[in-house]
Amino acid sequence: MIKKAPPHILIIGAGFGGLETARRLAKAPLQITLIDKRNYHLFQPLLYQIAIAGLTPSQIAYPVRSIFRNQKNLTFQQGEVEQINFEKRYVKMNGSLIAYDYLVIASGGQTNYFGLDSIQENSHELKNIESAVAARNHLLSMFELASREADPEKRRAMLTFVIVGGGPTGVETAGALAELIRLVLSRDYSQLDLRDVQVLLLEATDHLMGNYPAELSNATFELLRRKNVEILLSTRLAGYDGSRITLGDGTQIPARTLIWTAGVKASELADKLGVDQAGLGRIKVEETLQLPGHPEVYIIGDSAYFEDGHGQPLPMLATVAQQEAATTVKNIQRSIQGLAPISFRYKDPGLLATIGRNAAVARIAGLSFSGFPAWVIWVVLHIYRLIGFRNRLLVLINWAWDYVFYDSQVRLITAE
Repeated sequence: MIKKAPPHILIIGAGFGGLETARRLAKAPLQITLIDKRNYHLFQPLLYQIAIAGLTPSQIAYPVRSIFRNQKNLTFQQGEVEQINFEKRYVKMNGSLIAYDYLVIASGGQTNYFGLDSIQENSHELKNIESAVAARNHLLSMFELASREADPEKRRAMLTFVIVGGGPTGVETAGALAELIRLVLSRDYSQLDLRDVQVLLLEATDHLMGNYPAELSNATFELLRRKNVEILLSTRLAGYDGSRITLGDGTQIPARTLIWTAGVKASELADKLGVDQAGLGRIKVEETLQLPGHPEVYIIGDSAYFEDGHGQPLPMLATVAQQEAATTVKNIQRSIQGLAPISFRYKDPGLLATIGRNAAVARIAGLSFSGFPAWVIWVVLHIYRLIGFRNRLLVLINWAWDYVFYDSQVRLITAE
């Protein structure tokens, strides 16, 4: 008698959604193939810490093969998906074909520049390790150049740092950068006049942290102001040529640095599938997270368009991707057993963002608070969510060193 092969689950993407799906299927009698174009899982919420010389890449990334070393039902393949044939149920990757019984697309997102080509060409983003390291190199190089620049106008432009986007990433980047300059770089470059240094945070709407309650938005504004971050609300960026920014009203500000955190959209793969897409290129899914017309295909994470009870799409957050992964695993198992799928329901775990040393805002269990207690929760939670004991320990040591000695250890310019 020929033994029937176990169902083959193909997962595209080793981000939060893909990782959670694979882990939850660890003990299932299935064969899993996990695909990602990189060989590591990246903890994206801390990418900005690389850009502001707080952490090294190896402290927020972990090899996929190490994560699943002891998971016998999983195989990892590094590569980029070129095509998906939903009718014949196979994925084309690097010229080879991989068949599947169930497909989970967790391909994440990419930076959205909203068609502003000049900004895309001349700004820095915080979407992967390479871009974060490039931002760090650039930021530190500006101080090196400014330290020997005699022209005050040019020096002021070198020391003007513009962050676009008043969401969590932009707020955290602005606060951390302001502290790096005030507490660390001011000692390294004691000959520079700190009055030439300017950290600008631009937000197109009339408030920061759009998804947060008004009291936390206001608290964020005040905490940033105390750290000498200049905040420009209701301010639209029209262009950037690498030397000066142009605002929507025509105002120009000389600046040699722009970090763009203002937009995210679905990954490039979502545009190649030929399926219905909604805002930001996200793929429309059923309440069960299945692709309409293809019940064996599940879309989760940043690439999935799923509305909450108020008709609003769920945000592109790690917590959303992980909860969607949990429902997807249940539905795959139910499908194998011949049972009907269940609908996905998102449970908001709360909101949390740091604004630098001893400062954060949080909303947990319906309670809003800010300052030191929120900051402690942020530190503990982010260390806990890192993968690998080594990474947790190193990040804890790094942050403790910075906290006690006011000194960042990663002030390295590693490339031109």
